Amino acid sequence: MAKKSPTVSEPTYFILAALLDGPLHGHAIIRRTLELSENRVKLPVGTLYGALDRLAANDLIAVEREEVVEGRPRRYFRLTDDGRGLVSAEALRMQQAASVVTSRILGTGSAFT
Repeated sequence: MAKKSPTVSEPTYFILAALLDGPLHGHAIIRRTLELSENRVKLPVGTLYGALDRLAANDLIAVEREEVVEGRPRRYFRLTDDGRGLVSAEALRMQQAASVVTSRILGTGSAFT
């Protein structure tokens, strides 16, 4: 990845998470992202394709295949190993960060149990 960041944006996180189960085309990514985020992340088409272009440029996703449906091109994207690693690391980071708060709220002591 060209530019390392300690965190990823919520839309990027959910785009990558949407691809964990396999390749999807753009509108399927939008639907899956909305579902996974419990309707919090609503991606306009232009925003999605800008994000997909950036993720592909950073080798986090790749085009799996292209086809024409009703006269329109459709690209299916898949996670790369780097993309899978990034979304996994981000999930662990968020889980660890959340445990700091939840352990205090629940009074269980150690933040990383």
